[in-house]
Amino acid sequence: MAIAFPRSRPFSRSVLGCALAGVLLLGAPDAMAQATGASLRGQVLVDEAPAPGASVTATNVDTGLSRSVQSTAGGSYVLAGLPPGTYRVDVVANGQSGSETVSLAVGQTARLDLGMDAAVAAVAGDATEMDAVVVTADRLVETRTSEIATYVSQQQIESLPQGTRNFLAFADTVPGVQFIQDAGGNTRLRSGAQGASNVNVFIDGVGQKSYTLPGGVAGQDSSRGNPFPQSAIGEYKVITQNYKAEFDQISSAAIVAATRSGTNEFQGNFFWDRTSSDWRKATPIEERDGEKVESKEEQYGASFSGPLIRDRLHFFVAYEAKEYESPRAVELGEVGRYDVADVPAGLLAQLGPASSPFKQDMYFGKLSWAINDANFLEFTAQVREEEEQVGVGGQNLPERAALNVNDVARYDLRWQFSNMDWLNDMHLTWEDTSWAPHGLIRDPGYGLRVSDLSTPGERQQVGTILNAGGNPNNQDKGQQGWGFQNDLTYFGWAGHTLKMGVKFKDVEVRAVERHYANPQFYYDIGVSLDQPYQAEFATGIPGTAEGFTTSSNKQFGIYIQDDWEVTDRLTLNLGVRWDYETTDTYEDWVTPPEVAAALRGWSNLQGPNVDYDIEDYIADGSSRGSYKGAWQPRLGFSYDVNADGRFVVFGGAGRAYDRNLFDYLQIEMNRASFARYNAFFVEADGECRNQAGCIGWDPAYSDPAALRELAQTLSTGREWYLNNNDLEVPYSDQFSLGVRNLFDMFGHGWNSEVTLSHVRSHDGIVFRLGNRREDGSFYENPGDTSGAPWGFASPVGSILLVDNMAQTRANSLFLKLDKPFSDDSGWGVTLAYTWTDGEQNIPPEGWPEIFSSRDTDAIGWLPARGVAEHRFVGTGIWDGPWGVTWSGKLTLESMKPRIGENCLQGGNLCRWDAYKPDGTLGYKQFDLAATRTWNTGTDLEFYVRADLLNVFNWRNWTSYNDWWGDVNGPNPDRGSRNLDIAMPTRSFKLSFGINW
Repeated sequence: MAIAFPRSRPFSRSVLGCALAGVLLLGAPDAMAQATGASLRGQVLVDEAPAPGASVTATNVDTGLSRSVQSTAGGSYVLAGLPPGTYRVDVVANGQSGSETVSLAVGQTARLDLGMDAAVAAVAGDATEMDAVVVTADRLVETRTSEIATYVSQQQIESLPQGTRNFLAFADTVPGVQFIQDAGGNTRLRSGAQGASNVNVFIDGVGQKSYTLPGGVAGQDSSRGNPFPQSAIGEYKVITQNYKAEFDQISSAAIVAATRSGTNEFQGNFFWDRTSSDWRKATPIEERDGEKVESKEEQYGASFSGPLIRDRLHFFVAYEAKEYESPRAVELGEVGRYDVADVPAGLLAQLGPASSPFKQDMYFGKLSWAINDANFLEFTAQVREEEEQVGVGGQNLPERAALNVNDVARYDLRWQFSNMDWLNDMHLTWEDTSWAPHGLIRDPGYGLRVSDLSTPGERQQVGTILNAGGNPNNQDKGQQGWGFQNDLTYFGWAGHTLKMGVKFKDVEVRAVERHYANPQFYYDIGVSLDQPYQAEFATGIPGTAEGFTTSSNKQFGIYIQDDWEVTDRLTLNLGVRWDYETTDTYEDWVTPPEVAAALRGWSNLQGPNVDYDIEDYIADGSSRGSYKGAWQPRLGFSYDVNADGRFVVFGGAGRAYDRNLFDYLQIEMNRASFARYNAFFVEADGECRNQAGCIGWDPAYSDPAALRELAQTLSTGREWYLNNNDLEVPYSDQFSLGVRNLFDMFGHGWNSEVTLSHVRSHDGIVFRLGNRREDGSFYENPGDTSGAPWGFASPVGSILLVDNMAQTRANSLFLKLDKPFSDDSGWGVTLAYTWTDGEQNIPPEGWPEIFSSRDTDAIGWLPARGVAEHRFVGTGIWDGPWGVTWSGKLTLESMKPRIGENCLQGGNLCRWDAYKPDGTLGYKQFDLAATRTWNTGTDLEFYVRADLLNVFNWRNWTSYNDWWGDVNGPNPDRGSRNLDIAMPTRSFKLSFGINW
């Protein structure tokens, strides 16, 4: 669209400057004013002089939403609160008028200036003499920002190959971010050396953060499901560092996504895609067994949108479903250590192929009401429901599966009011999530084991043969509550955009954990198949919550942010935020008096070598409080060297606080109310394998009620978790410096970015052993590095301490090069390379326990687990001949370090160590997709799409022999791979769809 000024009165002008210095603050229950929208910032000039009082109006060409402001005395203006999309911007100044069409991305910042004698695009940088200025609605490129951010467009979401329809799968096209799909199909995001729990995802400003469980996103802890319908996602932004003060409950990467909205045209879509075992290559285990397990993956859904009142009220609804039948294989463990003929025939009959079914339904709806130019009302609702059978395969028979019911619901009512100088954004939200795995059957479990029986009285369990019966898993964990927030953006101060906000949430976090309510009985194949040697079970303690743990949490946060354009080259981002949360379960906890008295009187904690004070872990109901020190400065800058947006130096430093997961805090109360026991029985041959003694076996113990009575007589075997009375909140400190450059190559505009990054995270939760020997020491001998004192439990049982000790640190180099896809060129490319030197001071990747070491100082620094030193992701999209759109994605990673205990120096001299398996590349995958669309000449069009995943059937091994060996010599097979791989093998997926 052109800006047409009368030729009889020519003048030099700069009509528009498009910069997202303000934001559409679509609020969320756990995010304050997340920047999912856009603002236009610029200057109006007439005859090369600032034009005060100019009228600037932006109108969304699809929905009719409009905003108007007047320019200041210096001719500058800001239009805030614009949802991503294409806008016609109308300008009236000194009797002159004109219009421009621009396209704005989610959370973007850009700038564009125009004049009669020259169209100077601060982003494009082109200067062309013209009588009438004509600028197309190309997407503006963001350069003058301190954020380390990358956009994922709707074109990429719709075109790039993938198998899961999880929109987050494209986040790994960003340097520093990994999208991980494990061997079981579970997916998660992580950035740098920090784990998935430190990520947060904001959809239309509604944060998806999980307060209870790991994984970062509610519902993504151990799930093959998607967090949101992909057909409802318009585009999103990945911010790996330098996010501003409005972002909370995050210390790693932020995903900021905008959903699709209804327009003035009725539109719809239906899709269906499928793959099966006939369309994929066999796994290594299937090749070994000579049989491919039947599998199926189907995904289908529909969306519909349009106007209820043209230019005012619009709707959008979407539904998506997934149905998986994933192959699993059940096989005997520890073969060679026993006679297979001794395994019961009923168990042997269940060996071989098995299946792990999964079903998910997702719903999304949005109503958008532009009441008038000043008032905008929006209501969104999302519902996710899924069921999955997990825990099948390996040594677990199908009957031992756990049924995982995973539900998420979120609702957001938003009212936005704007005038010439400010924008107020108010949100009222509600959320309800539940992750509830439990045994598929309610029967006791049966575990068949093999042991070393050579030394009487010192029997050592060697390994698992099979697991049958009921699964011990029994949980219901989630969060439920409402939230209110209000965010104010003020742009009446020339050169400044001030943002400030306040948030309050009242949410109940829930952690029902009743593991081993299905008791587990263990049998030794070398002794007896009729009498167990051990029973592991749990039972509620009368008068307590009996494992039903909840906490009424209150969350409060405030922030202020100033985006200050100091000069036409220098922009400063200055912000600070403060967050506060109460957790009554932690703060009001009283250690059971008998436990406190026993620990205070335990002589092992009076010895000269004790390295901790038990009083730091005994609570009296008033010895704990909420952490009040979560102040978070966020500082950033960008310097436009030539004032044309083509070469920008940027950087920043900031602190970001996350939160302590309730699943970590609640275990203290859970173990006190729902106790676990290990009962050891005198075996059929008269032996006992428990130092504390054994009891006689009675067949009546097969009844859980009899075990509950037995628990009253057991004085040992319990575990008591004790939280530190001064637990703090995990956080990260982030520093970065980079350059961003726009240049022309092969006749097209390219974007490049080089960034150096340093991130340190602190105060992560760690679980460690509190047992001590008679002299107070942890290890048996001075100089020992292993040999945890499990056999030296307190009079009330073993003690597990909960502290803030986990840390990570990462130095990274991010390289990014892309040529955005455009209709004019018909192609686009993205290239992302990451070099990372990451470290961590705890060995595990999952539950943060260090029970074999005294503390993290005894472990030292280890390579960050799961982080490759080198990682490259490249993508391409091409509109080829015959109406076929081709796309590809290549992912390459160097070998990742593996961590285990090195005991070559002796049983008491084990130390945590790391190695890399042989090979250059630890992960490689190349995917292709092709889409052909047929236009019927009406509003109806059909398309067929083919995805070929892992084109070269590269094997990405996930399991290795990590045993170093012992004093008898190193293990010659260390580093040899097992048969487990990351899926997919080479797979073909066919899709069919209709658009109208």
